[in-house]
Amino acid sequence: MDRHDISAPPRAQSRHTADKHPNQRRDAHGRPGGLTHDNARHTTRFTVIGNHLAQHPELSALAIGLGVHIQSLPAGARVDIKTLAARFPEGTTRIAAALRELETHGYLRRERHRIPDGRIITRTISCNQPGGSRRDHTEPHARPKTAKAPRKALPPVPRPSHPSPALLQTATDLLADLRRHSPDLLLSACDTAHLAPGVAAWLERDVSPTAVRHALTTDLPPEGLRRPAALLAHRLTAQLPPPPPFRAPAPPPPVRHPLQNCDACDRAFRSPTPGRCHDCRTELPEAA
Repeated sequence: MDRHDISAPPRAQSRHTADKHPNQRRDAHGRPGGLTHDNARHTTRFTVIGNHLAQHPELSALAIGLGVHIQSLPAGARVDIKTLAARFPEGTTRIAAALRELETHGYLRRERHRIPDGRIITRTISCNQPGGSRRDHTEPHARPKTAKAPRKALPPVPRPSHPSPALLQTATDLLADLRRHSPDLLLSACDTAHLAPGVAAWLERDVSPTAVRHALTTDLPPEGLRRPAALLAHRLTAQLPPPPPFRAPAPPPPVRHPLQNCDACDRAFRSPTPGRCHDCRTELPEAA
């Protein structure tokens, strides 16, 4: 009869030492602890999400959740800050921060488009795999690097016919004050200097500062502005009012001489110099 070497460990005990890792605990039945999956195959209403998003090492949990939610939406769905804040319990500040995270890591792109009526709208593009086929698949969690496009020059603005220093200073002060009416209209010194002649052209055409401010701050895009100076430059040009109609100067008022007392009859009359009134002058022999 064969004899078994009882000093040799059974095959079930000859596992890799990694099974004894402290994070791999077992229950009373010897089954490993941690996560287990109870999966069912989806045949309808499902979205394929890459692990590079679901397990992104730098994105916050809110950003990952918003990225998954946006990728599951149909084309044409609204994904602006107000719409998402109405859908989820997080406020607009946290929603906006999470969208900026997704945009930084290449999962969202926001593009500005001018529609025929002159308004500028924002289109959001969801990228389910930033970098596309050029992505290095050997490093699925690597942060995508995209080359920044050169910054476009601002559109030209109207010019006043008489750009006096006082007029340009008034225009500059008006532009600097726009951020008090809309936080999105925070302009740099360079953008302000570019836009000031356009505001001065409006003021030169008898448009009040209040009317200029109203034209620049109303009907702004609800999702915010990426480059407010470009929008203001377009409005200053496209909505420039016509010059005021020519008005002929009013005729000077008639000369009104002071009252004088007649030297003959002491009656009051108007004349640039003292003397006799009209009636007394006609009675003199030399007048006859």
